[in-house]
Amino acid sequence: MATSIEFNLFAPYNKGAALIGDFSNWEDIPMEKGKDGYFRTKVELEDGVYQYKFRVQSKSWFFEPDQWIDVVDPYATDIDNPTQNGVVRIKDGEKIVDTYVWQHDDKPLPADKELVIYELHIGNFSGGEGDKHSRGKYKHVVEKLDYLTDLGVNAIELMPVKEYPGDHSWGYNPRYFFATESSYGTTEGLKHLIDECHARGIRVIMDGIYNHSEAESPLTQIDHDYWYHHSPRDPDNNWGPEFNYEFYDENLDTFPARKFAGDTIRFWIEEYHIDGLRFDAARQIANYDFMHWAVQEAKKAAGMKPFYSVAEHIPETTSITNVDGPMDACWHDSFYHCILEHICGDTFDLERLKDVIDCKRQGFMGATNVVNYLTNHDHNHVLAELGERGILGEEAFKRRKLGSVINMTAVGVPLLWMGEEFGEYKYKTTEQAKIDWTLLGHDENRGLFEFMKGLIHLRKNNHALYTENIDFIHESPEAKVLAYSRWNGEGSRVVVVANFSDNFLGGYHVPNFPEAGTWHEWTGNYDVEAGEEGIITDLGSYEAKVFVWQ
Repeated sequence: MATSIEFNLFAPYNKGAALIGDFSNWEDIPMEKGKDGYFRTKVELEDGVYQYKFRVQSKSWFFEPDQWIDVVDPYATDIDNPTQNGVVRIKDGEKIVDTYVWQHDDKPLPADKELVIYELHIGNFSGGEGDKHSRGKYKHVVEKLDYLTDLGVNAIELMPVKEYPGDHSWGYNPRYFFATESSYGTTEGLKHLIDECHARGIRVIMDGIYNHSEAESPLTQIDHDYWYHHSPRDPDNNWGPEFNYEFYDENLDTFPARKFAGDTIRFWIEEYHIDGLRFDAARQIANYDFMHWAVQEAKKAAGMKPFYSVAEHIPETTSITNVDGPMDACWHDSFYHCILEHICGDTFDLERLKDVIDCKRQGFMGATNVVNYLTNHDHNHVLAELGERGILGEEAFKRRKLGSVINMTAVGVPLLWMGEEFGEYKYKTTEQAKIDWTLLGHDENRGLFEFMKGLIHLRKNNHALYTENIDFIHESPEAKVLAYSRWNGEGSRVVVVANFSDNFLGGYHVPNFPEAGTWHEWTGNYDVEAGEEGIITDLGSYEAKVFVWQ
């Protein structure tokens, strides 16, 4: 039986609009505009799946005045990729996204301070391992969730999954903000992945793009300057039409771009049950007022469950997270640059090291305000950087381990880029570049994986590492050694001693140990007695020792 289904389009200054679809043989169905700026019409539809578009008299400056054009519904929740038509599903006389039934919404999820984040790209993470042309899909990530659970990570950060043109992209060119990328699978497929993450206590953080859209995105075609800045504000850092969050429409008492962004944020949280958002290019968004509001909308939609908002603001700035800052956290890019240069042996600068290991020295407030990483999708894998400098094989793995120790024991939330945990070494490319799972069959790669897994376990079991408490207890510019202590109020203590030189330091004396008594050295799995004078230990070149209070 057919039900009357409403279609609407917000286009307040456009003269005319019509609905077209396979239900009308693509003939115009006229739409009436209300005082609220919405064009509306109703169509009698049986339950089923239909394709549709709007035909609008454009107000965008690159068309003829009031030229009729066909556009996809900016709010379409699914796109038919070959035709680029919007898809609408009707069930029991209602519009639905799909019929997925959530199974694991009741499972407890880790708090922000407990997170170890794993950043991945759906298309390159896995899928058809033997076939380098086969794209990864949501279902292939589900197949690897037990691997990620074994590694110990408890959050995955998905590179953008909003529908983009074509079949291969990093996703930073979103064309449709409510639809999921069709080449990765169905909307149910994405929900199943998120649900299965929740079943394992893994939070899902979504990479969101609120700075810009892809050039053919529907709002650009309807009335470009109503939602976007007329031209790029920073032409050197421009990835497409930029949302204008400053523009206020007095007639309708609305900020059009904010309204759209807020609608997408609430939709993703309510429909896909995500647990956090990364705001891409926050420096280019350059509007704290909007970001405050967007994060509040997100947290309201998330309700009681933890929700982590992270800004990519490069270079980082404390103002985005601190007292009046809109975000919980900021990508800690100075950490990446500093630690990478130190494990590569490019430089040795104690003050810089201390600044990035203790972000409070840079003015950040606490442990969840920074996300620390040795690399991410924007940079080469660490082994590629080491290889560039002729540091290969065993030496490279040793330095990679030193970097991991700093990443997992510094103040802040650690993030891993996919494949880093076992030593993927491909160069950064936006082309298809699937990670090479066969590397896990090699001893050194497997050894790095086990080391990383152990460190993540150490971090999750020693809550000293969740705090912002840190003391630099020893430093030697000559020997290139830095030691620091982490602690909490419940008796958890960890001391890290790092050698950033290529000298073996036998019988090295570390004074000022926080406590006399028995400590367990984690990397070599043995006990050490610390006296009033501290400890004596052997430090290999580019090696960190981790002492855990027993």
